Amino acid sequence: MIAAARPIQRPPDARLLAIDADGTLRHAPRAEWPRLLERDDLVVANDAATLPASLAGVHVRTGAVIEARLAQRASLDPHDVLEWVAVVFGAGDHRTRTEDRPAPPELRAGDALRLGPLRAVVLRTLGHPRLVALRFEATIDDIWAGLASHGRPIQYAHLQPALALWDVWTPIAGFPAAFEAPSAGFALDWRALADLRERGVAFATVTHAAGISSTGDARLDRRLPLDEPYRIPATTARAIARAHERGGRVIAIGTTVVRALESAAARDGRVRAGEAIATMRVGAHTPLRIVDAILSGTHEPGTSHYELLRAFADDATLRRADAELEGQAYRTHEFGDSVFVERATCRARDLFRGPGALMGPVRFQNRCGAAIVHARSRHFA
Repeated sequence: MIAAARPIQRPPDARLLAIDADGTLRHAPRAEWPRLLERDDLVVANDAATLPASLAGVHVRTGAVIEARLAQRASLDPHDVLEWVAVVFGAGDHRTRTEDRPAPPELRAGDALRLGPLRAVVLRTLGHPRLVALRFEATIDDIWAGLASHGRPIQYAHLQPALALWDVWTPIAGFPAAFEAPSAGFALDWRALADLRERGVAFATVTHAAGISSTGDARLDRRLPLDEPYRIPATTARAIARAHERGGRVIAIGTTVVRALESAAARDGRVRAGEAIATMRVGAHTPLRIVDAILSGTHEPGTSHYELLRAFADDATLRRADAELEGQAYRTHEFGDSVFVERATCRARDLFRGPGALMGPVRFQNRCGAAIVHARSRHFA
């Protein structure tokens, strides 16, 4: 794969590798991804807007130039912005690869950081010299104003121009909560939403504070993803229940949606409305309860995003997919091409009595093997 070098969310030549439940691989233009869906399916996307989470500044005790990348906070409450977790780097800019950035000066509890118009104090280090909890010494309004006026989106060395905030907001961006763009959502546009509607596919959203994808340090990267707050609207919880009742699939737009929905269902398999913290890591041994397929960017083996894809397909299938992506020179990273991965049990056919209708309250399976009780007659193709 090659790195996407320009921040274009929906290039006309964007491509899609579709991985069916039986391991079949298919190439298609990415704009055609709605054609992979069927009536009664549900698409769920992350509507979080991306924060200007990169703050250039100075470590006051030493006078050293630093960059603090905000990476976590405790909730989505817009008033809960005094304390954050940040990854701190030494001097440099986006033209230097993250893994080549120098370390910051030694950070101690009580150290002051001058971050443009904002002042923050290090509360403690968090088991790594680059990872700190910090507290802004400002009012809530001044913090938001300082982020807006001084902060920048987290930058990437593989992109030629510097990113502006509008480059990293998806078409459905709402509340500012994500630390890096939930970039799978770049594939969304009005035409795609219209195609979904025409096909009888429902659409819903969650808000998930998508975390940073890399810190440049292998030891710290192993701790990713950090715990992330999310919010599930009542309308989305009802849409998921409705899709399951009708035998439809739930398709996640991006890894953050998978993490939110599977975290919400971890207790008893049901998705309830409300706000919580996503603490679970989704990987090869995670039994997926809610999500049946994912539309995602292309990811390199060893990253947390790639590990999540292992919940959908076995390693042999993913290795074949990797070979296709490499051989066809797919673009990777945030502005790259996409993959659609259907969970391996997704084509298990619905179980029904007789050749046609289900009569009375009976238990059957949807296309992804989830047991459902249905109380009305229904015909299946």
